[in-house]
Amino acid sequence: MTTTLARTPFYDFHVEHGGKMVDFAGWEMPLLYTSIMEEHRHCRTAVGFFDVSHMGRLRFSGRHARKFLDMVCTRQVFGMQVGQCRYGIICNEQGGCLDDVIIYCFDEAEYLMVCNASNRAKLLAHFAAVKGEMAFKLEDQTESTAMVALQGPKAMEIVGALSREIPTLKRYRFVQKNIIVVKLIVSRTGYTGEDGVEVILGASMARAAMGMFLKDVKAGTSPIRPIGLAARDTLRMEAGMPLYGHEIDEQTDPLTAGLAFGVKIDKGADDERIGRFIGQSALEQIAAVGCVRKLVGLGLEGRRSARQGMEVRLGERVVGRVTSGCLSPTLDRPIAMAIVDAECTAVGTALEVDLRGTRVPAIVEPMPFVRAQVKV
Repeated sequence: MTTTLARTPFYDFHVEHGGKMVDFAGWEMPLLYTSIMEEHRHCRTAVGFFDVSHMGRLRFSGRHARKFLDMVCTRQVFGMQVGQCRYGIICNEQGGCLDDVIIYCFDEAEYLMVCNASNRAKLLAHFAAVKGEMAFKLEDQTESTAMVALQGPKAMEIVGALSREIPTLKRYRFVQKNIIVVKLIVSRTGYTGEDGVEVILGASMARAAMGMFLKDVKAGTSPIRPIGLAARDTLRMEAGMPLYGHEIDEQTDPLTAGLAFGVKIDKGADDERIGRFIGQSALEQIAAVGCVRKLVGLGLEGRRSARQGMEVRLGERVVGRVTSGCLSPTLDRPIAMAIVDAECTAVGTALEVDLRGTRVPAIVEPMPFVRAQVKV
């Protein structure tokens, strides 16, 4: 049976620029255009254009919108300022991660949640199952909107042409702008470790509205180049950022995955208006005794890259498994992320990774592996 893949408003742009299109979470997306190495390094030195329209965009509005989000999200939504974004986790009762999300606050009764493409349907089903009697409207705006990211050290200089206000945005803040007849939501979060913005706008006007940024890309005279999924992955690995299905999943809690900053363990303790979140009891128990395993960064000897699932060893004992790995284009050496036993997490700990029968020395390193100079 043939499955029809969804396409973003930028599909023709990807094809015109030589994008190698692949199935990604039911969407036809560009894996790469030229090479991973070239695209990765361009984002680190200039500006990368990322089509992230496949990511879910769920709008919550109404009397109980905030209360519901506080029930399903590990971060506190109560008290968020208008124009603020907040990263958090949606957990199951056992504390496992259903997804990691970013919540945008428009006012105390209206919010937008950006989630991973592969988890959108699962979250919608989860929200319907736990909604109970709460009164709010949930609108899936994924297909009616588009979302792009401009990332790199020259990104803010370029978006300054759109509005002088945007380069002054603080991290994890957003602003709404009307440019001619197009309404934009511009945020400053990012997933590459570089500076930049994300832009959400109506799908019907997306290609035309972004034309001012993309018009000289094909000619090679623009500092902007399109970046595919493959380089997006190596960029986020250098930045030490988790990816759902690798560092986090339904069996992995956010504390183990190094995401304690995205969890308010004592949520609702001092204010009954906030309430407790799903999975809070499980995470409180984990926090009380300490994590048995933790996420670490690894630097590997040689040139071979580690892959997800490969064993991490201390002598003859398996102490963990690799969650992600690549040959870092910036550092020109193999790096990896792994979840290992807690006693093996100190920076400098000497371990080994089993690369399909060959044990390669690996050293625990601090993350991020590459720290960009983000000016705010």
